[in-house]
Amino acid sequence: MLKDTGERVIPNNMDPMNGLLLEHLARYQFAIHYVKGRVLDIACGTGYGSKMLVKAKKTVISEFLGVDLCQEAVNYAKANYYHPLLTYVQGDVLDPHIVKKHGTFDTIISFETIEHVEDDLFFMDQLYSLLKPGGTLILSTPFGQGRGKPTSQPFHYHQLTINEFKSLFTSFKGVDFYFQRGVLLEPPRENEYYPVGVAVAKKHH
Repeated sequence: MLKDTGERVIPNNMDPMNGLLLEHLARYQFAIHYVKGRVLDIACGTGYGSKMLVKAKKTVISEFLGVDLCQEAVNYAKANYYHPLLTYVQGDVLDPHIVKKHGTFDTIISFETIEHVEDDLFFMDQLYSLLKPGGTLILSTPFGQGRGKPTSQPFHYHQLTINEFKSLFTSFKGVDFYFQRGVLLEPPRENEYYPVGVAVAKKHH
């Protein structure tokens, strides 16, 4: 039985209308429009989102790799969310040899992960190295008081401000920012509060 950390999404154990589950599913549904080629889902967790993407875009995906730090989650994903194009492995995005181990990718998904990493700038450098020229990164994170400031979440090192979030993507050729409240993802509207930011960033060719 896979242990629930309080943040881990395990659809088989959750009410289909659970708000956390619906928010996570909405992000993966949003990403469907961008995934193609060789795809990486960093911190894929239990694998439900990876399976959703590869099933929806199997005609344009050549290979899909789901990587998670937790071997228990990887084992669960293998047992519950199989697809012939999809491979799950245990790994750490902060591993300096990760590119040598897994190569580079046309599309990278990184949902609700960067807030769990103390050095978020190194995390972004790693993702940039893993991305092929012209590739696309889709990344989300909750907003908070800022880098180095405390959060109410015990597993988060910090939660970035909107401006800090936007500054993560200066190395990219272009980036579109979207904001999420519940299942709604949209470009920002004036005077609206959004707890989560989502970026779609293109690497230079």
